Amino acid sequence: MNPTPARIPAPTPARIPARIAVIGAGPGGLTCARILQRHGIDATVYDLDASATARDQGGTLDMHPDTGQHALRAAGLWDDFAALARPEGDQWRLAGRDGRITFDAAAPQGGQGNPEIDRGQLRDLLIGSLAPGTVQWGHKLDHAEPLGDGRHRLHFTHGRTADADLVIGADGAWSRVRPLVSDAVPVYTGVTFVETGLNDADTRHPELAALTGDGTLMALDDNLGIVAQRNSGGHIRVYVGMRTPEDWYGREGVDLTNPRAVRDALLERFADWSPVLRGFITDTDTGYVNRPLLALPVPHAWNHTDGVTLLGDAAHLMSPFSGMGANLAMRDGADLARALIDHAALDDAVAAYEKLLLPRSVDAAEGAAGALDGAFAVDSAEQILAHMTAHH
Repeated sequence: MNPTPARIPAPTPARIPARIAVIGAGPGGLTCARILQRHGIDATVYDLDASATARDQGGTLDMHPDTGQHALRAAGLWDDFAALARPEGDQWRLAGRDGRITFDAAAPQGGQGNPEIDRGQLRDLLIGSLAPGTVQWGHKLDHAEPLGDGRHRLHFTHGRTADADLVIGADGAWSRVRPLVSDAVPVYTGVTFVETGLNDADTRHPELAALTGDGTLMALDDNLGIVAQRNSGGHIRVYVGMRTPEDWYGREGVDLTNPRAVRDALLERFADWSPVLRGFITDTDTGYVNRPLLALPVPHAWNHTDGVTLLGDAAHLMSPFSGMGANLAMRDGADLARALIDHAALDDAVAAYEKLLLPRSVDAAEGAAGALDGAFAVDSAEQILAHMTAHH
């Protein structure tokens, strides 16, 4: 679905036209550009990917009311989102290592809850809502050179440059914009996911599909876990998690390019888990991808710097167990756009935005770190069951 790109004039303070550069075409950066364009403010998005379809965008997202849903409404995309979303995907199940369901919360009815959407569908929706040419593909930022007075020259790896009055770092964990305001770098959380997946799951893997249900299944116990997540098109994305050294495969002599070796190493760790849960490991249709979980130090804050700011993972990379990453990025993008609309001076807008962003980021990151520690602990099964029971 491609909404008609819209420029809806709105009363804004008198301003000198500014060159706004968004680095990264993720949910947060695209949301920011979309809302700015709705209010007649130009922005250019630069992304390292060769095209919108150059790589898989990952699993499914649940949109929360005060973050992701808020941003979609501000972007004028709520109805288009609702046509794509899967409200039934907001189902949560817990299972023990024996494969028995210990908790099952059906998706809320009547439009409540956190409807799911595939990351790729959400990105396509946002890209399709922008004016043609807004996203400049194949532009990997090498560095941003300060020119004075808050201006920066963007140097891309293919040799081209562009000047900007405001650089918005929406470029993820290894942001090339972040060094302009902060020395912080992501660190390993102690937990690694190995991603795999099931295709046409209801037909090819009916037992695992039935166990997963319509949303997300989690089995977590004694520093190990299996998370199975429904995507559209009959696909189930699976994350096999473990608290382990980051170089676990090197220590164990496992060649990550050898699917059989990875499978056997995982099966050894899950040797006393039920055969049905081990099926999420053995029955892969997609192979295995090693994904160590990284996070920025908490708290991550920076002194205000003229002409540059951050949003999303560039500002507050955190554990996916918060369920807040993309949601927060989109709320960041919406709040930054609103500040730019409401303030004539770029510096005032960025200062107002960061006053909202930084405290919220600290709270969310602390919560995410706590959630990950609880999910991958000796008594994780008891902790997660208590948490889910209390919140449903």
